[in-house]
Amino acid sequence: MGHDHSHTHGITATGRHRKRLIAVLAITLTVVLVQVVGAALSGSLALLADAGHMLSDAAGVTIALLAAWIAGRPASDQRTYGYQRAEVLAALANALILIVISVVIFTEAVRRIGSTPEVHTDIMLFAAILGAVANLVSLLILRGAHQDSLNVRGAYLEVLGDLLGSFAVIVAALVIMFTGYQAADTIASVLIALMILPRAWNLLRDVVDVLLEATPKGVEVQMIREHILSVDGVVDVHDIHIWTITSGVPVFSAHVVVEDGVLNARGADQLLDKLTACLGSHFDTEHCTFQLEPASHSEHESRQHA
Repeated sequence: MGHDHSHTHGITATGRHRKRLIAVLAITLTVVLVQVVGAALSGSLALLADAGHMLSDAAGVTIALLAAWIAGRPASDQRTYGYQRAEVLAALANALILIVISVVIFTEAVRRIGSTPEVHTDIMLFAAILGAVANLVSLLILRGAHQDSLNVRGAYLEVLGDLLGSFAVIVAALVIMFTGYQAADTIASVLIALMILPRAWNLLRDVVDVLLEATPKGVEVQMIREHILSVDGVVDVHDIHIWTITSGVPVFSAHVVVEDGVLNARGADQLLDKLTACLGSHFDTEHCTFQLEPASHSEHESRQHA
């Protein structure tokens, strides 16, 4: 016997924050254009690195928006969960983009060692300050929403990295302006590359956990088992599986052994309601499926396997 709690497939966590992502995308693309022009005019590798990082952010947000649209398509007999995993694949692409960008920046910085060109600090400083302000605005737009979705979280972390990168460019510009130490530009670009990698790795690790159907963070299987066993009429529970389809869509299934007297029409419905209410209230899991098994059947199986 199975029971499926009512739920919806239509709107994913990323989809709920689509307008925020569109606003951040518009801001990011505007700043990228300004920074690329500024890097060309000033000769600053750090500014170009920051622009490259922001361009990767724009690509990541674009992928997330497309994925949210695809994920909103209805389920079918061939794809019973619809296209919700598209968001996770987009987050994977986002993480890989970040890694590639950081490697390219680091390689160019190493190539410049020993032959640092002159940098025009006035243009460099103006573009960096503009980037910092834009990133701060984007952070405020995404604040709060980044806890709901891997893609929004990826965008939030990237914008945060961009803000730190802009600060690094500002410091480098001031150092060059007041001391004439041109290598500060190359050092800043290396720092930006090093800031990108840990964030990319964390995002990639979370994506892999979803793809491997690992237990969601913060969920303790033993605690769930204890809550289910505390429901009247439940004798045992086994074959517990908890995984995530996409951000904000956890899924739970289990085989629940119950007293034989519970398995009448009214008793089974009441028990299933209690079990789904337990999962929903304690573990924020609405999509849950239970297979109810009478205790006598479980004992029969035990004797057969003995």
